[in-house]
Amino acid sequence: MFEVIRTEGKARRGIFTCAHGTVQTPVFMNVGTQGAIKGAVSAFDLREIGCQVELSNTYHLHLRPGDQVVRQLGGLHKFMRWDGPILTDSGGFQVFSLSGLRKIREEGVTFASHIDGRRIFMGPEESMQIQSNLGSDIAMAFDECVENPATYEYAKASCARTLRWLERCKAEHDRLNALPDTVNPSQMLFGINQGATYPDLRIWHMQQIAGIDCQGYAIGGLAVGEPTQVMYEIIEAVEPYMPSDKPRYLMGVGTPSNIIEGVARGVDFFDCVMPARNARHAKLFTWSGALNIRNEKYKLDEGPIDPECDCPVCRSFSRAYLRHLFVAEEMLAMRLSVLHNLYFYNKLTQRIREALDGGAFAAFRAEYSQKLAGRL
Repeated sequence: MFEVIRTEGKARRGIFTCAHGTVQTPVFMNVGTQGAIKGAVSAFDLREIGCQVELSNTYHLHLRPGDQVVRQLGGLHKFMRWDGPILTDSGGFQVFSLSGLRKIREEGVTFASHIDGRRIFMGPEESMQIQSNLGSDIAMAFDECVENPATYEYAKASCARTLRWLERCKAEHDRLNALPDTVNPSQMLFGINQGATYPDLRIWHMQQIAGIDCQGYAIGGLAVGEPTQVMYEIIEAVEPYMPSDKPRYLMGVGTPSNIIEGVARGVDFFDCVMPARNARHAKLFTWSGALNIRNEKYKLDEGPIDPECDCPVCRSFSRAYLRHLFVAEEMLAMRLSVLHNLYFYNKLTQRIREALDGGAFAAFRAEYSQKLAGRL
């Protein structure tokens, strides 16, 4: 399922295999929350821009079109016409992001739908059932993403509850995979480490969840307001306690520099809505730093977004044209920009893998980690 084929320091080069294909790691997963990348990007586009794993959200697909609908239509792969690996988030992040619309108790979480206000209950079993109906390759355990800063007492209680929820997820996931009509009986389960910004809680929780036989483990609850250096310190604290023979996933992270630094600290999987969201607001990534394509200085610029990029957009369109599309509020502006940014992120992890293959990751990190954090 997962093999580490090369290391450089704590950085790992691996191969992950699941029901819908083989994934070269480190990998950036392209976020299609509702079964689509925001910005009019289809599953067929994802192949062209080098996507290996698509990520969708349990909570949102449960609300619409409904996980039972997706199941009746053959599962999420068939529904969205993506034949590669899919990871589904559990709905646990919505416990954080919809804090004003939910109530937590031991059984699970009651939400008020952000669409129409109707009451929705989701606990570990319900999350597993929804993800089983979707037929994803990786199902994430149902957890609570605690806001930062959180009190030590609340974070400790939340960790213990998330551990109990993982035990329930595991039991229900095993039951569902054994059913004769399961959409994807090879679906895997990843546990999630929590503990806010308290290293001792993070370590305790990681030690506990590592004892529950999951196919991978994630670090959740970061990039939600804490300083970047604190995030790095938490990764460094947790990493020694993560099983070395299982994939490691840093949830919701992040910038190009964050990804390079995460790899340096032993992370294999990443995801973030940021590249697509930034693209829709005219912030584009290049190998020399980020740029705002709306700027007046690009009005007559006939060059590509990035002279070092060979994505379909850079091969065909100019900065001047992209700027015009944004100023004219044409939908094509968002589509082309999202394609470019996602291509950049997929290419970034490809170049990281190539650097690891050649024993040159330290040099790659030294050249690009700070550069990609800057602006043109």
